[in-house]
Amino acid sequence: MNNVDTEYYNTLFKEYPDVVKVEQLKQMLPKTGKNKIYKLLKDKKIHSKKIGRDYYITKISIINYLMKK
Repeated sequence: MNNVDTEYYNTLFKEYPDVVKVEQLKQMLPKTGKNKIYKLLKDKKIHSKKIGRDYYITKISIINYLMKK
């Protein structure tokens, strides 16, 4: 992480764990519907790891997505 990433990482979403699932991601991006979230994950716009039926998303991936918008 660079300094900008570290700054955002320490301030944004600090109440969430380092790795979240889809339901928590939906809370973090409240105006984004569930279908849109799954599309972002499937299209690798937000990087994640799928294990079984669950997606695991790091906070830094979410921050990186938001910073690119």
